[in-house]
Amino acid sequence: MASSETLRHYGTAATIDIIGEDLLHNIVVRLPATSFASAACVSRSWNVVCERVLSRPKLASACSSNDSLEVAVKDVVDKVLSEPIRPHFAIASIGNSFIQDYDVEESLEEAHYLITQSLGSNIPVITNSTLGIIGRDAFSDEFKETQWRRGDEDNAIILTVGFLPGLKVTTIPLLMKNPITFMMKKFVTDIREFSTSVSGCSSPAAIMMFADQYRVGLIDVVEKMGYAMSQKTVIVGDYSSPFRYLNCPDAWSVGAALVFAVDRNKPSGIGETQFHAVLSSGLSPVGPTYEAASVLEKSNSIWISARREGWGQNIDAETIRNQVYDQLGDRNQNRILYIGVTKKGKCGQEKVGRMTSLAFYEVRRNNRKYFFVSEKGVNLGDTFRFYHLDSTAARSSVTAISSHLRSFNRGSNNTTGGDKQEVFGGLIFSCCGARFFGEPNIDSSPFVDNFPGVTLGGAFCRRVIGRGVLTPYAKESQEQKAMQCRVQARGAVYLIMSYRQRKWN
Repeated sequence: MASSETLRHYGTAATIDIIGEDLLHNIVVRLPATSFASAACVSRSWNVVCERVLSRPKLASACSSNDSLEVAVKDVVDKVLSEPIRPHFAIASIGNSFIQDYDVEESLEEAHYLITQSLGSNIPVITNSTLGIIGRDAFSDEFKETQWRRGDEDNAIILTVGFLPGLKVTTIPLLMKNPITFMMKKFVTDIREFSTSVSGCSSPAAIMMFADQYRVGLIDVVEKMGYAMSQKTVIVGDYSSPFRYLNCPDAWSVGAALVFAVDRNKPSGIGETQFHAVLSSGLSPVGPTYEAASVLEKSNSIWISARREGWGQNIDAETIRNQVYDQLGDRNQNRILYIGVTKKGKCGQEKVGRMTSLAFYEVRRNNRKYFFVSEKGVNLGDTFRFYHLDSTAARSSVTAISSHLRSFNRGSNNTTGGDKQEVFGGLIFSCCGARFFGEPNIDSSPFVDNFPGVTLGGAFCRRVIGRGVLTPYAKESQEQKAMQCRVQARGAVYLIMSYRQRKWN
C-alpha cells in the first residue's frame, strides 16, 4: 500500500497508477453524486475514470410520504443523488395534501425552491401538483401507485432526475399576450430556435409539456404544437396541473416545455438516446361519426350542434344523446360521455408529413339543440364520435402496451450493424389508476413486468398529452387506430427512454 509521503512525492495524478484504474473505478462508482463530482475534479486521470462511469444515460427516481414537505424533499433528493449522476433535468410532483392548509401557489413555490436549491439553480426543473404518484419509496424501495381523493390525509412527493449525455435540455415557457390570448407563435419559435442552435434541426428529439388546467383553450395549443413539430419529435406531458418551472416569476406563464435536443457537438464516444411514446386509453367509441354544424362560445362554455357526417340536416342534441344511451343499453343520466374530435394536417416546419390527432372533450350537459363542453378547440366542420368510460377496453389496452414493450426486450438482445439498444428508464402520465381499474399497479405493470429493475417514475393527472405509437382498440376504425397525437381524458402515456451504443468501425 502506498504511503502518504509516496502520494505527495508522485503527485495526486499518479494515484491511479498506484491503486489501479479498476479499483478507482470500483470506488467512484459507489460514491454519492456530490462526492462523485468532487472526485472528477481531483485530476485529469480521475476525471477520465469518472467520465467512463457516466458515459451512458441514467434516470433516478424516488418517492417520500413524510408529512413535512421539507423533510419529504430531502428524502427524495438524498435518494436520487445517492449514486453518481449529473442531473440534466428534474420533474417533481407533489400531492394535494401538502397544499390543503394554504395557497397552492405558495406551496408549489416552496417545493420548487427546496428542490432547485438542492439540485442547483441551473438545472431545468418542473414542479407540479398532481392527483397521485407512481414510483419507488426512498426507504423501503417498494414500488407502488398512490392516488388521492379530495380531503385525503396522505402526503407524498416523487422526484425524477435524468442524466442524458449527448443531449441538451432547457425549459421554454408558454406565455399569454393577455388573459385570453396565447403567444403560440413565440412558443413554437423558441423551441425551434433552441433545437436548431443545439442540433442544427428545427425539431427537437422530445418535448415534455406541462400546463395549468384552469386555462381554457390549451387543447388547441397542444394540437398546434404537435403540427408544428416534425413527426420524429416525441411529445408527452400533463397539461392539467398547477406547476412551477425554473425562473418563472411571470404571471403570464401558463405552460412550460422541457425540450430535449441532440447535441451535434457531443463527444465521439457517446451513443444515441432515443425517446418512444406509447399511448393507451380507457375510452370506447359508441355510435356513428358526427360533424360540428355550429360552434358557439358562451359563458366559458362551447356549444356544439351536430349532424351525421355527410348529412345536410342537423340532429337535436337530446336525440343524439338518447341514441347513445340506447346503444349503451341504459339511460344512466350520470354516465360520463366524451366527444373525440379528429383533425388532420401536415406537420413540421417543412410540412412534408401528415398527422392525425384526436382530442377528447367531456360533455358537461346538453339542452335540446346543443352539447356543452368546457374547452376550446372544436371548430366548425370538425368530425367527432362519442366515447364512454370502459374499464374492459382499458385493460385490453394495457395488455397491448405490455406486448408492444416486449419488442424492446427482443430488440435489445439483437444487434443491427453492431448497435445494441437498452431501455434505461421510463415515465408514465396516467388518468386511470386503481379507482378506474378496481385494483392498484395496473398502469405501471407493462413497464415493470418488461423492464424489472429499470427506473420508472410517474404521476396521475387529469389529462395527458401523447404523440407516438397508439395501442389499437378492437372497436375503433382503422383511421382511429392510426392516430398519432392524443389529448387524453382517460388513459396513459408511457415515455420509454433507450440508449443505443455508438457503432465503432
